[in-house]
Amino acid sequence: MQVFSRSKFGNLALLLPQCPSLPLQHSVERSGAGLKATGANTSKPIAQKKEEKKGADAVEGHDEWLHGKPLIKPLDQVELTETELEEEITRTLSANNPHAPQNIVRYSYKELAFKPVTVDHLEVHFVLEGNLMYLEASQEYRLREALHEDTTIVETGAQPDEERAKIQETPTTDEEEVDEGGEEDRPDSEASKTDKKEPKLKNQFSFCERASQTLTNPLRERGCQTEPPPCRTFCATANQSEIYDAYVEWLQAQEKNKEKQKGVQSKRDDSSKRTVLMESQTDELPRLTKAAKILERMVNQNTFDYIAQDFKYYEDPSDEFRDQKGTLLPLWKFQCDKAKGMSVTALCWNKKYQDLFAVGMGTYDFCKQGPGVLVFHTLKNHSFPEYIYTATSGIMCVDIHQQHSYLVAVGFYDGHVAVYNLKKRGEGEPVYKSTAKMGKHTDPVWEVRWQKDDLDGNRNFCSISSDGRIVSWTLVKNELIFTDILRLSVTVSVSDVQGGGQQVSVDVSGTSFDFHKQIDHLFLVGTEDGKIHKCSKTYSNQLLKSYDAHNMAVDAVKWNHFHSGVFISCSSDWTVKVWDHAAHTPLFIFDLHAPVGDVAWAPYSSTVFAAVTLDGIVHVFDLNLNKFEALCQQAVVANTVKLTHIEFNPIYPIIIVGDERGFVTSLKLSPNLRKRPKDKKGQVLPNVVELEIANMEKLVHQQREPEKNTV
Repeated sequence: MQVFSRSKFGNLALLLPQCPSLPLQHSVERSGAGLKATGANTSKPIAQKKEEKKGADAVEGHDEWLHGKPLIKPLDQVELTETELEEEITRTLSANNPHAPQNIVRYSYKELAFKPVTVDHLEVHFVLEGNLMYLEASQEYRLREALHEDTTIVETGAQPDEERAKIQETPTTDEEEVDEGGEEDRPDSEASKTDKKEPKLKNQFSFCERASQTLTNPLRERGCQTEPPPCRTFCATANQSEIYDAYVEWLQAQEKNKEKQKGVQSKRDDSSKRTVLMESQTDELPRLTKAAKILERMVNQNTFDYIAQDFKYYEDPSDEFRDQKGTLLPLWKFQCDKAKGMSVTALCWNKKYQDLFAVGMGTYDFCKQGPGVLVFHTLKNHSFPEYIYTATSGIMCVDIHQQHSYLVAVGFYDGHVAVYNLKKRGEGEPVYKSTAKMGKHTDPVWEVRWQKDDLDGNRNFCSISSDGRIVSWTLVKNELIFTDILRLSVTVSVSDVQGGGQQVSVDVSGTSFDFHKQIDHLFLVGTEDGKIHKCSKTYSNQLLKSYDAHNMAVDAVKWNHFHSGVFISCSSDWTVKVWDHAAHTPLFIFDLHAPVGDVAWAPYSSTVFAAVTLDGIVHVFDLNLNKFEALCQQAVVANTVKLTHIEFNPIYPIIIVGDERGFVTSLKLSPNLRKRPKDKKGQVLPNVVELEIANMEKLVHQQREPEKNTV
């Protein structure tokens, strides 16, 4: 607490204690090196006389401060009475800053809450730099000496004014002061060093000197003892003849080494020349191969020009007189010398290059199994295949990827599945192949089908085998990763020894399958016991529907290209059946009087399909024209030769048929077998796809209507 009082003019004056008057004959001045004392001692050095003048002026200025200064009253000064002037007002100064903000909070992410913030109330109103000195410093020593001289002057009664006058009478320059005086009293002068010892001056700052001694590493000696090298004593006598013989042998050895080096260099030169020739040949070989292929195609087309003309332009004129009947015109016949004695087990057209198709070679005689061959033929050259791949096991099925036409999936008789890459032509081995560790089938693989890429962009395909497994294979880096989609099984009751019944699950062999054209997860499975199951990849342990289709194994089952609810099947029980997936009974049943090897829908019509039988006959049907019999039944091979597979070309009006001798025959459909709907006069022809769907839907409705009436 501090006490304030008002002056007569209304100002607050701080009540200070009286300051003692300073002696006039002494003054203290601050210099760069510390404090220096001035006085009236005549024995002081001449260098300090200048400082005494400054001290005197400081004393005079100090006296003026004691006398006080007149106060000037401002014009707007408030007039106060005597009682108000004498009144004492007490104010308490606190450490808190009234202008500081309060109630400040900040959010703490650590404690998840708002926390108050403390504001610093410290305000600096007055700062004064001190003049403290170290006791052992040189400035303190000089100040003490000056004060001691001042006390001696006061005791002798010398007046400072007289001394000041003497100093003024003897004007000196700075150079004289330095030269004449100060030599005795300066602490660093020679005179002062001779009279007395100067105390040791230390650094004014906090200085600490430390020393340490490290240990010296002890010397070490290591010694080891080894066995002395073996010594042998050799002594012999040498004459001139022996020395000469040794020299001749050495020369002969040198000549032999030179001859060997020359022979090695010549061999290297020959090999380098050969490599250069081989490199030039390898560079020119692809060009030569391409030119030879083009030349071969030109020669074949010129030789068999009449077949090419029939393929492009010939239309059978006799169809006009056959009413609805049609014929098949034989074109080219394809074969491969490496596949002699093998049967055609698979056919597949390339969706991108419509003139290229793949042929799988194997055998259905399970007692005479051997190697297989994968062959690619083109319509541009029927004399020699485009690609040939040999395999250690017979090939049972083939499928070409729709988008990536260079990838070909193959199923083998020994249960393996593989993928060939046509771009890597020099390699005869597949780029992907299943192994026993990677879940290969234990029985022959009957069908493979490419699927859409998965979510990771990996290509995959599915396979079905006689072991009852339907497996999805994914191409990941350099291996095939398998996933079991469905395992076909049936529950059979078996009677035990005691006469009781027991339920046993038995695997069912799958023979064929086909995926829906619009719904990716929906597919049909044909089994060896004659049943067809409708399944889904989303329900791996459950069958959506089952059809009692045939009395023998289902050889093929395929969805219609246009109508999403119609599929067809064939079997060795001589029948071909057309089904509606919503009904348990077939829409149409055709008896071909021979075991049916394969059936296929036409890509240009929803009502046209073709089938081949083991007696060498091709059957072509059009349900829109005739629902009871085939429009064409034509034998394309001898009666003793069995036809195994048939496929429609995606664009051209031709079909290819494979037989058990390894031949593939191409046939052109006559106009009656590929009729297109004609528009009526003044009527707009609807979309072809919608029209085909409507034609099949009309047939389905016609077949289901009598059943509803009978019910």
